[in-house]
Amino acid sequence: MKPIKLIVGLGNPGMKYAQTRHNVGFVFIDTLCDKYGLSINENKKFFGFAGKVNINNQDVWLLKPETFMNHSGKAVASLANFYKILPEEILVIYDELDLPVGTAKIKKGGGHGGHNGLRDIIAMIGSREFYRIRLGIGHPGHKSKVVSWVLNRATQDEEISIDFAITKSLNIIEDLLSGHLEKAMKDLHTKD
Repeated sequence: MKPIKLIVGLGNPGMKYAQTRHNVGFVFIDTLCDKYGLSINENKKFFGFAGKVNINNQDVWLLKPETFMNHSGKAVASLANFYKILPEEILVIYDELDLPVGTAKIKKGGGHGGHNGLRDIIAMIGSREFYRIRLGIGHPGHKSKVVSWVLNRATQDEEISIDFAITKSLNIIEDLLSGHLEKAMKDLHTKD
């Protein structure tokens, strides 16, 4: 595994969406910044909030696209292309309907699974071979309820579980940044 050079948290901009299930990727980036005392700023060139930071002696870009979920690829591609970051050096964090609430899983490659943010990233960077941290938000039970589900706030108990999954994911970020995928996966996927 190559070291990660870009970490992208997916979400929608604006207060209206700030606490929704769809924005767990933004929450991940915010929590990462809090943990390491980092900050990122609005960057119009990269269509979002972006910043180059140093985590455990590893330089990495952080990105929160401000393009709305369905156009996330515009921000990812603009930054990745500008700095010549390869798809396999990108880590995308997003909400996953097909995982139980509070679950976090790492994977590399694969399809978009109906996730419009991933669909756009794949289209814009021309590759599926980026890493993902999938944060489980559960499924409402029927596809007709999905839009309302992801665009609304989780229950208090669900938020506690999601925060736990984010914390657990942050605990393995240094391993991912330095290319230790197997250790990161083992630690993240092992039940506490």
